[in-house]
Amino acid sequence: MIGSEGQRVGPGTIAVLGLAGATLVFLIAPVVIILILSFSAADYLSFPPPGLSLRWYQRFFGGAVWRRAIGVSLQVALLTTVFATLTGLLASLALVRGRFRWKGAIYAFLLSPTIVPTIITAIALYFFFVRFKWTGSILAMALGHTVLALPVVVIIMAATLQGFDLRLEQAALSLGASRLLAMRRITLPLIAPGIFSAALFAFLTSFDELLIPLFLSGVEVQTLTVRIWNSLLLEVDPTIAAVSSFLIGVTTAILGATAFLRRRGEAPGS
Repeated sequence: MIGSEGQRVGPGTIAVLGLAGATLVFLIAPVVIILILSFSAADYLSFPPPGLSLRWYQRFFGGAVWRRAIGVSLQVALLTTVFATLTGLLASLALVRGRFRWKGAIYAFLLSPTIVPTIITAIALYFFFVRFKWTGSILAMALGHTVLALPVVVIIMAATLQGFDLRLEQAALSLGASRLLAMRRITLPLIAPGIFSAALFAFLTSFDELLIPLFLSGVEVQTLTVRIWNSLLLEVDPTIAAVSSFLIGVTTAILGATAFLRRRGEAPGS
């Protein structure tokens, strides 16, 4: 068999390609099944569906409980995005440009939430916020989500700052600009795609998180993921599939926006 570049493709290459294709099908199949089930006309989850209908999307977007949960998730995610992006930007500037002892230890500490199991972090946050009677508040959940989103922001921002040409900022300083003005007029506009990408990932981390709001949410204040969890415990109907499809759509849109920003940032002359 001859490849596209005129090279002979052996059995090993075919086996690897076949295994990769099977893996992709295995990963994508559940998503496709959920999307199909969300349009089911049946009163219960069954595959393949006996017919197609939009009734479960109408029930999802038309239900006050579900709309309230979306609103809470958006508020928590937006606050998390602001907190994590600002904190991550400042931390990345210190880590990339600063010269001080224990820099590696501080960087490892900031990334530790990606290593510690989320359930441990959620329990620790619960015992912390319950002392101040903050459980059940949007602010507590946003601060808890910031703990998880901060490592992602730091990784993206540190990589962005390491690729930034510091001579551009130094040129502005040599022409009389203050350090703050050079940061505002030179550095921030050039690293803006990285900042937006980090903010989008912070939003996505918060919007899809379950364990922390499961511990910190209250009876009235529940995120969309907690509402899904409670619905799965009490009743299982195709509304869950519609909600899951909505989350898949949000995730796909954010990942697409991140890829667009990265491609725009890498384009010549950008």
